[in-house]
Amino acid sequence: MKAVDISLNSLNQAVMITSFVADMMLIIEYITVQSKMQWNQSLAKRPILQILLSAFLGVTPGCLGAYTVVSLYTHRLMNFAALVTVMIATSGDEAFVMFSMMPDTAILLNSIIFIIAIATGIFLFFISKNNKPIFPIKEMQFNYHENKEENCKCFDSHLIIPQLKNISFNRFLLLLISFSFIFLLIIGKIGPEIWNWKKWIFIGSALFFTFVSLTSPDHFLEKHIWKHIIKKHIPRIFLWTFGTLLFLHFFENYFNIDTWIKNNIVWILLIAVLIGIIPESGPHLIFVTLFASGLIPFSVLLTSSIVQDGHGMLPLLAESKKDFVRVKLINMLVGLMVGAIGYLFNF
Repeated sequence: MKAVDISLNSLNQAVMITSFVADMMLIIEYITVQSKMQWNQSLAKRPILQILLSAFLGVTPGCLGAYTVVSLYTHRLMNFAALVTVMIATSGDEAFVMFSMMPDTAILLNSIIFIIAIATGIFLFFISKNNKPIFPIKEMQFNYHENKEENCKCFDSHLIIPQLKNISFNRFLLLLISFSFIFLLIIGKIGPEIWNWKKWIFIGSALFFTFVSLTSPDHFLEKHIWKHIIKKHIPRIFLWTFGTLLFLHFFENYFNIDTWIKNNIVWILLIAVLIGIIPESGPHLIFVTLFASGLIPFSVLLTSSIVQDGHGMLPLLAESKKDFVRVKLINMLVGLMVGAIGYLFNF
């Protein structure tokens, strides 16, 4: 395969993956802002419910679930076991990418880490002598606004026509990108060439993105879509995905990387655990891409997903270095145990 063909193929895949990630992020953001994550104080009195809720929030794609539990933990509404639970269950932005590249594997992986997270959380709760969280803080990094003067809504029918008459540049650009993406999908220039279920999912998610771009108030569009999803997440996800795909395609074309990786699975496993310490989503996309290419076993991907937390740990790192280290050490131990079992049983 020529270098130009490899580059174009990698670019096409990266565009499709990134677009799907953006659509899924928007759906999660939309639901989160609409619900405003209002929690009842009675949650603090139900430790097992905390663990179950944390596991559910953890497997929710993205980092908002992890941010929520960290905030509840620092406000004395959740215990340390629940905090560990959510970080084991969280795969950060990689979850969006996995659902785009390999939905069946993503469902299986999230089901497994959901069970592992709950089991670990319950075990920690019953052996822990002190489940009290760190001291509460005044504010945390949520993306919705509790200030009544800046009450964020995702949909306000009274504003749609006036906003379109006085359309902002960002709204115009988002609509232009959405319509262009849908048009290119329909004519087969990007995405699946045939009309299969994947193509319909891409079109459906793109239509939802277009709907939100058309109808959302300026505040939601600027703060949540443009500044949070587009500017903060999408460039990094695209660059890491495109770079990894390009690197792997070139290496597969010119070098026998397949044999080297399969002969050094133990080292790949340890590298996955060590990289999992980084509170950043990008580097972990390497293991998602390696698995999708058939170069690493499922156990390595599972280990990586257990240890890494995307950006979920950043708020905790800012508030308590001690708890950050404690959670990471537990996650690494669980990840190594699961990885070792997977290596022994060859899965």
